[in-house]
Amino acid sequence: MVPDPLPSSTQLVGRPSINVKIRPLNYAITLKDTSNSSSSSHSVKGYVKKDGTYVAPHQQTNPDGTKLNNWSTKGNVNPYTGVPGMKDPYK
Repeated sequence: MVPDPLPSSTQLVGRPSINVKIRPLNYAITLKDTSNSSSSSHSVKGYVKKDGTYVAPHQQTNPDGTKLNNWSTKGNVNPYTGVPGMKDPYK
């Protein structure tokens, strides 16, 4: 309950007391689900190439027919490593 306003002739000395009612917040936090098939990337398991080179497990953008949105393309940054893209998408 809010107290009645003080008359204009009343002067406050020190700090006035204030009654505050605290209510719980009703907010939900939404986290990105990286296991969802509708996300823009997927996990790739480690494998050995024909020449014997081992490729460690990593994340990869989903194929969509364009090189413009790949993390390795100039102007893009890999969100997992922070490495900027260096490849020209038109070559």
